[in-house]
Amino acid sequence: MNPEAILAIADGAPLTLGDLSEVKANRERVLKALDGDRPVYGVNTGMGRLAGVPLTVEQQAVHQRNLLLGRAVGGPPWLPERDVRALLAVRVHDLLAPSAGVSAELIQALADHLNNGYLPNVPRFGLGSAGEIIPLAHAFAELDFELGPKEGISLLQGSPLAVTHAILRGDEASRIVGLQLTAAAVAVDVLGAPRGIYAPELAGADEFLRERQAELTALTDGGEVRDLVQAPISVRVGPRALAHADRVLDDLRQAVLLDRPTDSPAFLDGEFVSTTGFHAVDLGLRMDAVTAALVHLGEISVQRMHRLLDPAFSGLTPQLAVDPGPQAGLTPLHKRAVGELHALRRLATPATLGSIDTSAGQEDVQAFAWAAGEQLRAAVEHLVTITACEFIAGSQAYYLRGHGAPGLREHYAWVAEIVPPVSEDRPLGVDVSRLSMRIARQ
Repeated sequence: MNPEAILAIADGAPLTLGDLSEVKANRERVLKALDGDRPVYGVNTGMGRLAGVPLTVEQQAVHQRNLLLGRAVGGPPWLPERDVRALLAVRVHDLLAPSAGVSAELIQALADHLNNGYLPNVPRFGLGSAGEIIPLAHAFAELDFELGPKEGISLLQGSPLAVTHAILRGDEASRIVGLQLTAAAVAVDVLGAPRGIYAPELAGADEFLRERQAELTALTDGGEVRDLVQAPISVRVGPRALAHADRVLDDLRQAVLLDRPTDSPAFLDGEFVSTTGFHAVDLGLRMDAVTAALVHLGEISVQRMHRLLDPAFSGLTPQLAVDPGPQAGLTPLHKRAVGELHALRRLATPATLGSIDTSAGQEDVQAFAWAAGEQLRAAVEHLVTITACEFIAGSQAYYLRGHGAPGLREHYAWVAEIVPPVSEDRPLGVDVSRLSMRIARQ
């Protein structure tokens, strides 16, 4: 199961399992290895600081279910259904690994529940554990299945929520970054900015920058170039900021592709070995880096928009108003974008950092990768709104100028169909919402 399959399942595709005969054979080996008095964490012992407490045979019989029940301490707001579907798919992917050692029946039950619309309430916040035991307890506490030895703890281990965020939020961020390229090209086009600075050759060995420079050049080719020595910095540096966003997003995608044991204890070579698969710092810090890249794109976007409103840069009417003075034009729209940017900037503080002792010191470091995912979700939402505001301003500038680059005509027509030109002042909030919804689905 790859990230593309997880995205498809999140959007409603069924989860299809292959041959589970090897899973069944592996389960027999696991049960045989568990047949003894040797302590196995979370199977015949307690968890966390209570790992040294041995369990009787009677206690072990209910322990796997109790592990889930006692840790379901979260509450609303809950994850969206799309996220829950992806989370369950990622969990099935993890459990298919031999290191998990669960039964084929459990895996099949999870797939059946997902395909039948079983969507538990999974909390989004308040998850202060070293791994993801709180959201995972909620995800599986009401699972209609009799858990066998080690199966409860396997459902709680690893970091499938962080993986879910990395896949879904990474995909959403990639799409808005692509639309920010269009916004940058529109600003270049309607301002008539010099094009030489975007020559792909100026990227040197940076393939990410070379690609963005080439794309912007192609989109703006054939448009007017006004007699300007230099465009504002916000207009010039768009491709470089986009290239950085591409780079950190690619890094996040590569990290998600790493397939390794996440269970703890993992069943390896006939032994049960503790692992650190719950500590998803590699994904959390990468999502933090993507959020920071989106914040910078938002800053550039809001500044470009401000330049469009200024006749000293645009050569158009002040504030892109048809009748400046009696009409306010798009300055209130820019203020909306500034408000979104203010909220966006506050998300740049890394969510992955900030450990606190729990479990009497047994758990003394957390990754908080899920929180990085939630911050990235919010960052995308704010950047979507900022992009909608800039699209409206760029479309208005095109309307006032009356011509533009051939490569952007389709875009101008698309925006104008959703948000007609502003010939007189009107409440633009509904236009921003409508265009933002369309952008989010792009």
